[in-house]
Amino acid sequence: MELQTTIYIVVGLSFALYIGIAIWARAGSTSEFYAAGGSVHPVMNGMATAADWMSAASFISMAGLISNMGYGGGLFLMGWTGGYVLLAMLLAPYLRKFGKFTVPQFIGDRFYSKSASAVAVICLLTASITYIIGQMTGVGVAFSRFLGVSSDVGIYVGMGIVFLYAVFGGMKGITYTQVAQYIVLILAYTIPAIFISLQLTGNPIPQLGLGSSLVGQDVSLLAKLDMVVTDLGFGKYTTTTAGSTLNMFVYTLSLMIGTAGLPHVIMRFFTVPTVKDARSSAGWALVFIAILYTTAPAVAAMAKTNLIRTVTPGVVMGNADVYGKESAIKFDERPDWMKRWEKTGLLKFEDKNGDGRIQYYNDASKSPEFKAKADAAGWKGNELSVNADIIVLANPEIALLPNWVIALVAAGGLAAALSTAAGLLMAISAAVSHDLIKGIFNPGISEKGELLAGKISMAVAIVISGWLGLNPPGFAAGTVALAFGIAASSLFPAIMMGIFSKKMNKEGAMAGMLAGLAVTLFYVFAHKGIFFIKGTDFLPMIGGANSFFGITPEAFGAVGALVNFIVAFLVDKVTKEPPAHIQAMVEAVRIPRGSKTVDGAH
Repeated sequence: MELQTTIYIVVGLSFALYIGIAIWARAGSTSEFYAAGGSVHPVMNGMATAADWMSAASFISMAGLISNMGYGGGLFLMGWTGGYVLLAMLLAPYLRKFGKFTVPQFIGDRFYSKSASAVAVICLLTASITYIIGQMTGVGVAFSRFLGVSSDVGIYVGMGIVFLYAVFGGMKGITYTQVAQYIVLILAYTIPAIFISLQLTGNPIPQLGLGSSLVGQDVSLLAKLDMVVTDLGFGKYTTTTAGSTLNMFVYTLSLMIGTAGLPHVIMRFFTVPTVKDARSSAGWALVFIAILYTTAPAVAAMAKTNLIRTVTPGVVMGNADVYGKESAIKFDERPDWMKRWEKTGLLKFEDKNGDGRIQYYNDASKSPEFKAKADAAGWKGNELSVNADIIVLANPEIALLPNWVIALVAAGGLAAALSTAAGLLMAISAAVSHDLIKGIFNPGISEKGELLAGKISMAVAIVISGWLGLNPPGFAAGTVALAFGIAASSLFPAIMMGIFSKKMNKEGAMAGMLAGLAVTLFYVFAHKGIFFIKGTDFLPMIGGANSFFGITPEAFGAVGALVNFIVAFLVDKVTKEPPAHIQAMVEAVRIPRGSKTVDGAH
């Protein structure tokens, strides 16, 4: 069976499964729509949480980022995994015990203010909408390559699928669909990794293959990769960092606390019956997440090796001079997988020296010796551009794996993007219908009316997210790290103070959230040149062009969180402390006994 037909069948079957589950798990009440009735088994909730959390960024982009960055890409592993542990240990059980549906509802009740809830909604919408752009972009990338349609058409199809199982099923439908999506995405991620690990190292376990010797060579995979990337002018794969040490630290911290503040992940812990189940499901989710996250470094290194071996076989195979003509393949003889990915625009070739071959190297190398050899070979600059988002999706094709494996990867990439998109849409819908409409504007709305409002909010959110996916803002395109920074700077500190500081009052919490959000958004926009004063960038030139001590905008969330904490505590000191019953409630929430039923009531 030809590749395209196989892809249509596998992806079509996965979509039919998701829609079938949605029809079976239709939500009939607000409790089912927002929290799946609070009756999901911990193991299933752990699986759904893993699917919700492992977005297109984890499935499609993370290994690609590590592949491009090498050692420095490890900050994504450390930040996202550490953030989940932080969420599971410090936040989830207490929020579950509080017994509410949403993060804004917790903040509104904890800080005894509808205004605080409204501020939390603003922060939630800003983070979630920024995040969902990346998911819709991932859907477009996967569809454009595997289904032979434009990325725009792919986004429309993705919107339709999510609409069917999210709007009708609510959190109940999303939960059971995400269980299926987890199974699809984890198989799609690990099966190709096993095949490729066997090909390169003879070891079927990718995590072990990463440290094993290459087949037929007395050198380890990582040692060989270090040699070939340095031969091509890049930094060592195993030691290169992401900018300065300060930026790497702040970036990791921003991803960590941003993960712990993501509302769509937090909502998952309201779907289990008890606090004990919340802790248990957190543990199971970590196990399910670890399967992919421990595989990602191996996928990244093996994909990098295969890419270089394909484009510059003389370098990896050792049968030609690195700087000679024969080390690079002829453009006319490039493999079919390159031709297929060229159509997406995510892989590009430009013959700068007119020799008909593809020179792939670091033309920005600072090594005088390398520059001299590259110039002597007649190279006029790097001629191959490979988007990090295609590394995982193209890896099975590069390795010439069977068609059914390539089709499975297509289904897995779509499952990862759609599962997280559904979770984000649920968070947006709940914030609008439950926290704004019911919580502030129309407290007397009936359950049936609230359920209808929730579904309408979800539909509107799908349309808006789809439009943003089709027309991504320049400041957020291509990255979800900004969403983590926004959550880190606004929601995470408020949740932490709400649980662990009984003296924190509503004025401090609101001021902190607004300050953290404002300074982070200002830095992001200013870094992109939106703010100017007399023709020069407003930000101080410290540590690098248009930067604050060399900190990139994606990493600035941790600084924003620090601003949030400082402003909150300063304002708290000069304003009235919380009422006694609020302080008593905070004390009670921290006692690990019993649990309220999740009914969403005030």
